[in-house]
Amino acid sequence: MLYDRILLTGAAGLLGTELRKRLAPKVKFLRSTDIAAMSDPAPNEELITADLGDLAVAESLVKDIDAIVHFGGLSKDADFASICRVNIVGFQSLYEAARLAGVKRVVFSSSVHAIGFYDQMHVIGTDVPARPDSNYGVAKAFGENLAQLYWDKHGLETVSVRIGSCEPKPSTRRHLLTWLSFDDMWQLVERSLSVPRVGHTIIYGASDNSATFWDNRLASHIGYRPKDSADAWQSEIHAADPHPGREDIVNRLQGGIFAK
Repeated sequence: MLYDRILLTGAAGLLGTELRKRLAPKVKFLRSTDIAAMSDPAPNEELITADLGDLAVAESLVKDIDAIVHFGGLSKDADFASICRVNIVGFQSLYEAARLAGVKRVVFSSSVHAIGFYDQMHVIGTDVPARPDSNYGVAKAFGENLAQLYWDKHGLETVSVRIGSCEPKPSTRRHLLTWLSFDDMWQLVERSLSVPRVGHTIIYGASDNSATFWDNRLASHIGYRPKDSADAWQSEIHAADPHPGREDIVNRLQGGIFAK
């Protein structure tokens, strides 16, 4: 990777916990932060319990940091006032603090909820306008636009990863189209911190699933090559839920376009 000193936000969450153990061996210094307490730091890791909704706090977190892996924020189940405070105002505070501190790059955990109201019978690229499906999606669309502003105006690079369904294993028919394995999530983060120039790049976070809604060709410079696939669980998922799912409908209507 290009960067030695990393700030990881949302480090106590499901994905953040996974990233903590993978980032620490790869960098000289890892600062992990969350509003929830953490334990068992790596020898080169600093743990900080903090709320990102304050600019002064954000400024202290980014001090002497080269790059940020931003997986913090509230989930789609939170009310709008809370999402606005944390995922919008807090996100802007983090970017402004990063600019002031000379941070070089951010990896932002965006979401497919930023484009969730597109017709699922069509494949969409990374350049489509936002069509959020929730207040959470609105906040992720705001984040992507803020990342674009800070690249255009201040030269702060970002890779916005529109994460699908990142779970230990796929368990529903929807996951057959949207699943992202932990290993592939890590590859996305590692590649996003390794490519010499990204500007502001949007990329869909999904594994190598036979059925998909999303086309990553415009983000090919990231070099992401997913290794896992929800297809390995297809028989198990179909047996548990025998009713045709969207992955079947998509393939029929598109003439099997997604079949590998």
